[in-house]
Amino acid sequence: MSRKIAAFLIILGVFMIFEWVNLGFNLADGHPTSFYVVHGILIAVNIVLAVVLGIIGWRGLREVAKQGGPVRDRTGDAG
Repeated sequence: MSRKIAAFLIILGVFMIFEWVNLGFNLADGHPTSFYVVHGILIAVNIVLAVVLGIIGWRGLREVAKQGGPVRDRTGDAG
């Protein structure tokens, strides 16, 4: 994984968390309960995905820093 891809994943994860938490706070009152259940599930799933993307990006960034360049796969190609 390159440094740019790792940084992109971290930034994407942070953006997703910000966006979905913001949506959660902006939901207006007066909707049926099913509306809140569905959106609550969407928010929870997307926050979990954002955390996973951030962890993958963070590990990739640490690996790049450790090796001093892009991580290489088993065939020797840069990934």
